[in-house]
Amino acid sequence: MKAYQLGDQQGLASLTLADKPLPPCAPGEARLKVKAVCLNHRDLKVLAGEYGPRRPAERTPGSDGVGEVIEVGPGVTQVQVGDLVTCGHFVTWLDGAFSPAVFAVDLGVSVDGWLAEEILVPAAALVKAPAGLTDAQIAPLPAAGLTAWHAIVDVGRVKAGDIVLALGTGGVSIFALQIAKMNGAQVAITSSSDAKLEKARALGADFTINYAKRPDWAAALLEVTKGRGADIILETGGGATLTHSLTAAAPNARISLIGSLSGGFVGEIPNFASMIGKNLTMKGIAAGNRRMLGELATAIAANGVTPLIDRVFDFADAPAAYGYLKAGEHMGKVMIKLPG
Repeated sequence: MKAYQLGDQQGLASLTLADKPLPPCAPGEARLKVKAVCLNHRDLKVLAGEYGPRRPAERTPGSDGVGEVIEVGPGVTQVQVGDLVTCGHFVTWLDGAFSPAVFAVDLGVSVDGWLAEEILVPAAALVKAPAGLTDAQIAPLPAAGLTAWHAIVDVGRVKAGDIVLALGTGGVSIFALQIAKMNGAQVAITSSSDAKLEKARALGADFTINYAKRPDWAAALLEVTKGRGADIILETGGGATLTHSLTAAAPNARISLIGSLSGGFVGEIPNFASMIGKNLTMKGIAAGNRRMLGELATAIAANGVTPLIDRVFDFADAPAAYGYLKAGEHMGKVMIKLPG
C-alpha cells in the first residue's frame, strides 16, 4: 500500500510517500480502507521532531481520519466489513479517567497513523459513523472535535446560557463554537482577522474580538458581556494568552488548557489572586476517550452539524496540505481525501 512516512523529522520536507506492507489482521484488530484524513498542529510538531522523542523514520503520521472496514481479525464483533468508522488517536482509552499509559498507543505518533491507503486499529476503539454522516463530518472529530467536546461537555459541564470563549479560529476553536451552540451556550471568539470573525459570526458566534485591534481582548470581552466574563474557556494559546484568559474568566469558570500555539509559559503562575478570588478551575486536556467520541458523533448527527473544512487536498498533495496548515491562514480543518 502507499503510505506517508515521517522521515528524518526536520520539517515539511521530511514527509515522504513510500510503498509499505501492512501485516494481516491480528485477533481483535480491524483493517480499514482510509477515506479521508484531517491534519492537526501536533502533526506539524511530530514532523519537525518537536513532539516528544523522534520517531522511527518509517512511522506513518496522522491522528484524525475516517475509513471503511475491509477486514476483521479473529474475535472481532464490534464492527463488520462495510462499516464506516473512526477512532480516537489514543486507541486504548475507551472510557474513564485519563492515564499517561494512553501515550503508548497514539496513532500517528507512537504507532502508525491515518495517512496511508489502509490502517490497522484495535476494533474495540472504533466508533461507527451514525447513518447519513459524510466523510467530512466524521474525519475531523477524533482530535480537534473530541478535545473541544471534552473541554466543553465533560470538563465545562456546559448548560444553556453559559458563555464559552475560544481563542483563534483553528480546528478546536471552531468545533468549540459549534458544540457550544448545540448546547444553547453563547460563544465569544478571537482572531486577528476581521474576515475570519465575520465567518465566525455566520457560524453563530455571539461576541467577536479582533485581538490585533484590541490587545486587551480580555477587557473587551468583559465590556461586551457587561462584566460577566466567560464561564468556559478553551485555552489554546499558552504562555502569551493565559493571563488574559484568567482576566476574562467569570467567577467559577472552567478553563481547559489545550495547547501552546503562542509559546510555553515561563515564570510564576499569572493572576494567581484571580484564580482564588474567582474560584476558577483549570484542567489540562489531552483529547478524550472513546465514550466521548461516540457522544460527539451522535450529537453531530442529531444536530445536523457540518464541521468547517477550510480546504481539501488530494492524497498525492499531502505535503502541500501540511504546508497550508503551517501557513496558518486556514479556518477550521484541513482535510486530505484519498481516491475512491
